[in-house]
Amino acid sequence: MQNMHRIAAAIVLAFSSLSVPALAFDAAPALSAAPAAAPASAFDLERDVNSALKIFDVPGIAIAIVKDGKVVAAQGFGVRKLGEPAAVDAKTLFEVASNSKGFTAAALAMLVDEGKLAWDDPVTKHLPGFQMHDSYVTGAMTIRDLLTHRSGLGLGAGDLLWWPTTTFSTDEIIEKLRYIRPATSFRNSYAYDNLLYIVAGKIIADKAGKSWGEAMHERILAPLGMTATTTSLAENAGNPDVANAHSKINGKIAAVKSMPVPNAVGAVGINTNAEDIAKWMMLLLDEGKIAGATDKDGKPARLISEKQARELWTAQTPVKIPEPKPALAATKPNFSAYGLGFQLRDYKGMKVAMHGGALQGFYSRVLMVPEAKLGVAILTNAENGGSMTAMQWRILDHYLQAAPSDWIGLVSRVEQDQHAEEVKKQAKASSARAAKSQPSLPLAAYDGEYEDAWYGKVTIRPEGKKHILSFTRTPDLTGELEHWQHDTFIVRWKERNFNADAYVTFSLNPDGSIDRVKMAPVSAETDFSYDFQDLSLVPVKPKEAKK
Repeated sequence: MQNMHRIAAAIVLAFSSLSVPALAFDAAPALSAAPAAAPASAFDLERDVNSALKIFDVPGIAIAIVKDGKVVAAQGFGVRKLGEPAAVDAKTLFEVASNSKGFTAAALAMLVDEGKLAWDDPVTKHLPGFQMHDSYVTGAMTIRDLLTHRSGLGLGAGDLLWWPTTTFSTDEIIEKLRYIRPATSFRNSYAYDNLLYIVAGKIIADKAGKSWGEAMHERILAPLGMTATTTSLAENAGNPDVANAHSKINGKIAAVKSMPVPNAVGAVGINTNAEDIAKWMMLLLDEGKIAGATDKDGKPARLISEKQARELWTAQTPVKIPEPKPALAATKPNFSAYGLGFQLRDYKGMKVAMHGGALQGFYSRVLMVPEAKLGVAILTNAENGGSMTAMQWRILDHYLQAAPSDWIGLVSRVEQDQHAEEVKKQAKASSARAAKSQPSLPLAAYDGEYEDAWYGKVTIRPEGKKHILSFTRTPDLTGELEHWQHDTFIVRWKERNFNADAYVTFSLNPDGSIDRVKMAPVSAETDFSYDFQDLSLVPVKPKEAKK
């Protein structure tokens, strides 16, 4: 879900210089001047990563670098859990969230190779019960469309069905797609989503006759020798070398619980380490060949055909290029697109296939430069995109023999400035509100059950003098309502590491009864997977007693 998704995955998994979902950062003063470029001889992976850990307040990072078919780095830095001595190493497992999308896309590519489906098959051919809000889109949507973020759904639409941890099953989530209204016309534009990767994962499971996780182990992880990689948090049990999740709570980094998302594995299910992710990158950089393996005829063994491996990195959906902050102008791409499970752009004149990932307490980034036969994976146990962005440019510049810059300083400055701007925005909103206004109704009148067409029920109930809002299928999404102004409240979630407090606004009918409730994130730094704005809650009318 960058707090793009933390989820997010989400991070955002956009293509800007800070390309992950933006979580809340510590308040910090803006730097008055950009740091000077570092000298060309200054690259030192250990020193640079340790500097990033400190400056961006990240407990641990694992780095994997492959070049010309060889692993040149697979190591860890920092600690697995804040306050404990156990160090991150090359075997430490991290949740990589939306970097799982590439695995789902690769599994579908293998099914295409085997003739079991085609990219442009209608989804309904393989999942007859599949249905979108619009009947035309239902019939027209293809397997390819599931992976390319051009469905017409809004950014992160429906993510509250699986994030934070919900009690919905995968099948329930897929069934609820039909109730989510589109934001744009079909195939009109790019908008990152997770739900259709859940659908893709379901198709893989159905074709395999087993779970998505079992299919991943059998078809991809085992052949590549990714023996430590898991497909659920439950599989991590008993392994001591697992990174702990960390989030900001009131601006301070803290260890938090991980959140299992077994109903969304096709989008965010992989947990891996530096050693294993290096094997994954080498497969992709060698267009589907398994490093060091041969088939029965003595030829290089393949997991994916060359044709389908190239298809994964072929542009499918154009992506608007954002204008970077002046300090990061050198990172602006000339093209930006989404392929099949991978973001595509250029850097220093070379094509880059990449993706980000974000879930509670974890961000990850994987980048590959096919022309340079270079792959870089950065795994972190904190919700901070800046540390990864700084290191990705630092590493790419070194291996692409580009003039180096002090990316750690430059990215830090931009991150601090962006947060300072958000702090100012929040302060302005607070000072402008009608603080002395009163709700139109007695507080008890706002209590009750409310229902949204796709999510289901949300309740507001009294608890002493407090009024508590709870999402009935999301156990941790509960918090106290605090009056803001007029008929708008703010819900302060009990889990403060969510950094996702939301406005709750009640609209009234002419007779003073409640017509509906709308929600919206308070902060622009809230992960987009908290898609409160997509909800339209109406009061649940009590059933009439039988006569």
